[in-house]
Order: sequence, then structure tokens, then C-alpha cells
Amino acid sequence: MTRRRTPRTSVIRLTTGQAARTLRHPYALHPPVLALDFGATSVLITTAGPVTVDDLKFARQLAREAALFVLSLERRFGQADSRAVAA
Repeated sequence: MTRRRTPRTSVIRLTTGQAARTLRHPYALHPPVLALDFGATSVLITTAGPVTVDDLKFARQLAREAALFVLSLERRFGQADSRAVAA
């Protein structure tokens, strides 16, 4: 990730568990939405308008960081192959 240019003013910690899930909402006439649900709290990720190169860069960065997050969890869990863990 790139270095932050502005200082953080707050942090929200959302932890996983049985109520946590992710949903992708593809729309034909609107930009897609990625929903991260944590029980009563949802975080929706979408674009501000038509899809731009910056949107694609962010989506790729998000996917890369999510994949690295999976690897970190697998190491902690002692799981060498994520395909062995049921989705």
C-alpha cells in the first residue's frame, strides 16, 4: 500500500464471525457494489459514477490486500491450502 498523506482521524474495527459475510451486487445500469456485512453494520464499496481507472486500481489493491489477509489467516490457522477450508 502507499503511504498515507493525511493523518487518521478515527478507526472503526469490524471483526469477523458468524454474522460476517461479503456480497457482490452487480447491476446492469449502475456501478457494482461490494457489501461487507458485520451483523447490524454494513460497509458498501462502490464508485461515485462511471467506472474510472482509479476505481480499477482501488479494486485491484483491495483484492490484493484481501488475498494477503487470507494468507495471513491460513498461517495462523495452520492451513497450508485455502481450498481445504469450506467456504
